[in-house]
This record gives sequence, structure tokens and C-alpha cells, in this order.
Amino acid sequence: MKEKQTDILIIGGGLGGVAAALAAAKLGKKVIMTEETDWIGGQLTAQGVPPDEHPWVDSTGSTPTYRLLREGIRDYYRNYYPMRPEVRDDSLLNPGNGFVSRLCHEPRAGLAVLEGMLAPYRSSLQIEILLEHVPVAVETDGDHFRSVTVVNKRTEEQVVLHAPYIIDATELGDLLELGNVEHVIGAESQSQTGELHALPGDANPMDQQAISWCFAMDYLPGEDHTIDKPEDYDFWQSYQADFWPGKQLSWYDVNPFTLQPRYQAIFESDNTTWNNRVGNSFWFYRRIFDRCQYVDGAFPSDITMVNWPQIDYWLGPIVGVSEEEKQKNLRASQQLSLSLLYWMQTEAPRHDGGNGYPGLRLRGDVLGSDDGLAKYVYVRESRRIQAEFTVLEQHVGVKAREGLVGAERFADSVGLGSYRIDLHPSTAPRTYIDISSYPFQVPLGALIPVRVENMLPACKNIGTTHITNGCYRLHPVEWAIGEAVGTLAAYCLEKDLTPRQVRNDEAHLQDFQSVLTRYPGYDLEWPEYARITAR
Repeated sequence: MKEKQTDILIIGGGLGGVAAALAAAKLGKKVIMTEETDWIGGQLTAQGVPPDEHPWVDSTGSTPTYRLLREGIRDYYRNYYPMRPEVRDDSLLNPGNGFVSRLCHEPRAGLAVLEGMLAPYRSSLQIEILLEHVPVAVETDGDHFRSVTVVNKRTEEQVVLHAPYIIDATELGDLLELGNVEHVIGAESQSQTGELHALPGDANPMDQQAISWCFAMDYLPGEDHTIDKPEDYDFWQSYQADFWPGKQLSWYDVNPFTLQPRYQAIFESDNTTWNNRVGNSFWFYRRIFDRCQYVDGAFPSDITMVNWPQIDYWLGPIVGVSEEEKQKNLRASQQLSLSLLYWMQTEAPRHDGGNGYPGLRLRGDVLGSDDGLAKYVYVRESRRIQAEFTVLEQHVGVKAREGLVGAERFADSVGLGSYRIDLHPSTAPRTYIDISSYPFQVPLGALIPVRVENMLPACKNIGTTHITNGCYRLHPVEWAIGEAVGTLAAYCLEKDLTPRQVRNDEAHLQDFQSVLTRYPGYDLEWPEYARITAR
């Protein structure tokens, strides 16, 4: 069995893991980062989800390196694609013109830029990345992590990785379970947290947000790209949840804000696909490639990413269950996504009458996969540490803060974020919880476990609740968490301090915050015009 030693070990190569690695390397530390798939980038790349962001993201409320990532993606298209001049010159270029995000783009564009940001540190051997490696064991000594054993998914070779600081940036908080770190899963009760929208009765660990297995597709009218009928199609073709206004495979879903039924099809008319830059149909929702922005004839179709309500899988959780149950639910999620595509190709009511759009073509190449689906399932909820401080709805929710303006101010702020409290249907099962919140801060206390001294979270596994995870789980917030944690681990090594000592000593805390803000634009406090604006 091989063994490796490094300054900082990061398990998980999503946005939080990459941000942590960059931050630690910039402070001169050596890093080993592992990743379960063969793509770094997590929800931005391997999961196929364009960034969910707030309206100020281009100028504030995100870290400078996150904005560098965003501009790098825009430049990727400017440099390599035959764009129309007026499009290339747009400072707020949105490659896909999807209306869910100001930066809808192909996953591999995000991957290319992330690889570029890491490249100099990999060349200098400051950062080593082990792709297709998963954690299988943790060695602890009292309140300290000593090592993590990972296995190569291709060769089954095991490697023991040692480091004085270990960061859990996995999508499901894997190290929390492997290392017996105190943590929470599922939904808390009102008696536990006092939150307005927490469960009124008992807590339910099995009440977790739906997962979604995303896929990309384009549309070639007149052609037939119908896939083979999925094994579980007959089940999904007839399935309807009690809280849903129609069958899962239909154009009916629920407005998450009002919880009223709504009808929204893939196309509104013949011209919405090609001639309009924006629209309200599903095609435009997460469109990642808008062919109208490029020279005439360069591309045969737009490309859209399917991360729609129809593929939210809520029939069972993947955390807190046996491995057999987890794999069963992951397979079922894949089958749901493939069934939606098959239904759209063969049975879906058309905008012009008739049924089915056989010209819809699965684009696995866009996601680097053989089966046509994303490399990894889109995860909205993880194991969460029991932290020194837990962010509650009372700290950020508009209704829960009635009579107060803006989110709670945290003296130990290490980053910023903003998004609605957005919880998709859950495995309880129950419908959406989608409520307003104020732009918020990331408190350092939410990043420090109650007991373990040298393991830090850097994904969706921080000290939030089931409710507040709904606004702390998005792309720029995960990046901010990772950047703060990578900086914290490097700072603690340099100063011979523990994260707990940094937070609980005012002089250490202020010194650490000054390290974070050494780059112009790394803000720990929202400007007043944004801070008081409900989302």
C-alpha cells in the first residue's frame, strides 16, 4: 500500500475543493486533492449545473478568484469560438443565454478554466490531483485526523494520505461518517432549531432534498434520435406524487414560490428555439449554448441542460442508508432522467400538435460521458457537521427576521453569499420550500466542528440546517467556503494555531480576516444597498 505526505489534504475536487487548493497553494503550502470522477469542478462541471448566482456577482458578493473563474469562462468562448463581434464585446457575455444564470455555459468550458487556474501549481508540484479516487477509511487519534485511505476506482490500488490538515470537500460529507465526526443529516424539527419552516413534529433524518441526474441535449427537427426505451419507463410514465399536479413525466409542475400548479412546455412555438435570445419555455431555462451568438451556419443547434423539476428524484435518500439502498436510488434517478428524455422524444404533447420530439438528441459528449448523463448526480444536501456555530433561518430568512432589516451580522465573517432559501421536493416526501432570504455572511464558526481539531468542511457539509442549507449550497458560496477553509488551514500551519483558537481569539481572528482580504475585492461585509435587499 502506497503512502503519501502533504501539508494539506483535500478529499473532493468540486468547487470548494478547488478553491481550497488554490488558496492553500498561494500561501506556499503543498496540497494533495482527490476527486471521485475524472473531472474536477463538481456541480459546475461533472454534475452539469450552470452556476446559480445573485444579481451582484460580477462586482461584489463573491471572491476575486470566483470572479476570475467566471471571466475565464467568458474568455474561453471569446478566444476559441466564432462569435459575432457584438457578442464577443459584451462585458457580461452569457454563452448560453439561459435565464437561470448570468453565465450559462458548457461544463467542459468550466473544466478548462479550472484546470488553467490550477496549472502553475501542478507544474511546480505544489498541487497533486488524484482523479477517480474515493475515500474508504480514516485514521484518527483522539480529536485529530491522521490520514485518509483512498482507493483508485480503476486499479483498486489503495493509497494512505497523511496531512496535518484534512479538508472534506466531498459532495456527501464522506469523511464525517468515515471519521466519526459529529454530524446531522436530513431535516431538523422546530423544537430543535426554532426555525419557522423546520418540521413541526419530530426531526426526520431521511427527509433530504431530491437529487437530479442532469443531461444535455440539442434539437435537430426532422431527424430521429430516439433512445432505447429505458428499463423503468413504464413505472415513471405512470407515476404521480400526491403533492404534484400531474404525472412526473408531463409539462405540469409546481411554481416553487406559490406552490400552485403551472404548465410549462419545452417549446412555445416554432421560432422560440432558433430566433429569440431569451424565452420562458424549458428550452431556455438552462440553455448552455445559444447558436444565435455565433456566425451563421457554425452550429446546427442550441444546447440545453436538463435540470428540470421532472428529473427531481425524491423516492429515497442517498445519505444515511445502506450502500445497496444508495445505489438503488442512484440507478432510479438515472432511469428517471432517461425516461424523461424518451417521453419527450415519443409522447410529449407538441407545441404544434401531435406528440413527441424525436429530433431531441442526447449530448453525452458535452458532459464527457458514455451513457449520455452527467458524470455525477446533482447533490443538493449533504451530511452537515455539528459546528461551533450553526446558521439558522432566524439569521437569514426574511420572514423569520420580521421587524429586522438584513441578515444577521457575524463578527467572524469569512465570506459572502446570496440566494433564496431554495429546497426542492424531498424524500419525506414533501413539496418545495422556497422562501426569501437576505444576502448573508459565512461565519467562521460554521466551518469548525464541535470536537475534531484538524478536519474542516468545504462543500455542503458546513454548520447549516436543512433549511439554511437551501441558500448556502450554491456555486459561489461553496467557492467562498472552500477559499476560506484552504486559507485557514494554511494560516493555522504557519501560526501553529488550531481553527478554534483562530476564531475564539479576537486578535487571531482579525489577523486571519486580514489575510483573506489581502486581495482587493475580497469582502466580508455586504454593501448596504445589497445587504437589505430580500431575494
